[in-house]
Amino acid sequence: MRELSRRGVLGGAFGLLAATGLATAASFARRPPVTGAELRSAVPLPPPYEVPLPVPEVLEPVAPGRYEITQRVADLEILPGIRTPMWTYGGTFPGPTIESRRGRPVTVTHRNELPVPTVVHLHGGRTPAASDGYPTDLVLPPGWRDHHAMPDPRAVRSEGTRDYTFPLDQRPALLWYHDHRMDFTAPALWRGLAGLHIVRDDAEEALGLPAGARELPLVLTDRAFAADGTLDYPSVDATLRDTPGVRESFLGGVLGDVVLVNGAPWPVHEADAARYRLRLLNASNARHYELEAVTDDGRRLPLVQIGADQGLLAAPVTHLSLPIAPAERYDVVVDFAGVPVGGRVRLLDRLGTGRTTDVMAFRIARRAADDSRVPPVLSTDSPSWGSPARVREFSFSAGQLPGGHGWVIGGRPFDPARTDVTVRLGDVEVWRLVADVHHPVHLHLAAFRVRSRGGRAPLPHDGGLKDTIALRPGEAAEIVTRFDGYRGRYLFHCHNAEHEDMGMMANLEIV
Repeated sequence: MRELSRRGVLGGAFGLLAATGLATAASFARRPPVTGAELRSAVPLPPPYEVPLPVPEVLEPVAPGRYEITQRVADLEILPGIRTPMWTYGGTFPGPTIESRRGRPVTVTHRNELPVPTVVHLHGGRTPAASDGYPTDLVLPPGWRDHHAMPDPRAVRSEGTRDYTFPLDQRPALLWYHDHRMDFTAPALWRGLAGLHIVRDDAEEALGLPAGARELPLVLTDRAFAADGTLDYPSVDATLRDTPGVRESFLGGVLGDVVLVNGAPWPVHEADAARYRLRLLNASNARHYELEAVTDDGRRLPLVQIGADQGLLAAPVTHLSLPIAPAERYDVVVDFAGVPVGGRVRLLDRLGTGRTTDVMAFRIARRAADDSRVPPVLSTDSPSWGSPARVREFSFSAGQLPGGHGWVIGGRPFDPARTDVTVRLGDVEVWRLVADVHHPVHLHLAAFRVRSRGGRAPLPHDGGLKDTIALRPGEAAEIVTRFDGYRGRYLFHCHNAEHEDMGMMANLEIV
């Protein structure tokens, strides 16, 4: 059985972690609030704020409501003067952005020309189960021999291509699509399989928020590079065909020493002295950021949060720093009007060290007219839920698995053939989530609200509708949601991608 072989690989590694005091919740709680080990690049790295910020291209439909994307290997210039082979959607990293309208379904045909199977998940989408990207619903490359599989009688596999249909009957929001293949999500993300999907509607566009060139998607990732320019990643099996898992030191998560924004290292963007809407996505495997915008004279500019994972807040919330965990999205407005022409605003990470403190910079190039605004009321389009039908509790922790240790939910590793939670369509539930270390917990299909953290009020950045919550070490949080999308099999899991691959997922059946 595949699970036993996977856990055998992990057993010795977690034994080492236990010996060094890393494998129990109590020992984790005594350590600094970080998850993962950092790889160091073996190539010269460019200085910050010299590479121009790229903006992912918007994908043109091949017909109304229909898109095509080919997953293929491409040699890209991520670091200046160095070619890096990456796994891509359409030959770019990040992949092309899909822009769509609320309530207008789209179908995306994915063609797999990579050397391994893939699965596409639209993260944040209200998507029928058949198109949600379940980890065993593989798109096989032509002629694929099944080296590695876990028994799943419900798996639906296709060869070469697969159509994913998204109704998009949901609030306007920044979504993203990425690989979700069983046991190999983390290395596939690291190699480049991620892209944006933006849902828009007329009501949001009528608000007068910064738009056009002053609306910037910012995809944050971290990577490390080997001496030959390839991406460094500590896979047990570099082919990603047979044996999943990472080397012993990286079981907590993989961090890189190069911060990329839209695929560029520490980039710079020429900006007007005006308001900008920054649509932030943390697409890193395991790295958490705490972002602040700092001028050359040391002033911190307000980050005016207008949206969360699932779209606009009811009203703006102002921060001087903003934490963002893997898979979270935040929509913020920053006003550069008070920065002199020629001045610079750096986006910094308060959790970084050395080079990873830097993220990107804005160089103010000119004065410009600005008729944008941030209205005091952003959205009245928020669902009203009744009383919860039940309360459930789930622990996210290191745990014992067959053949070794791993990451588990409720003491059990993921098994696609087992139903962990069954809910009725339309039911409202409260879930209490308890963590040992950092765990960004993602719920497929259903948006939720954060009710409390540690028995107290949610944090300032917890507002709005979310699909991912960053649990801090030793923390318990409560979320409330209504399962009102579609019937079928879905997931909830940790979005630290290495934790996810090592068992920290569970099945959710909506009936």
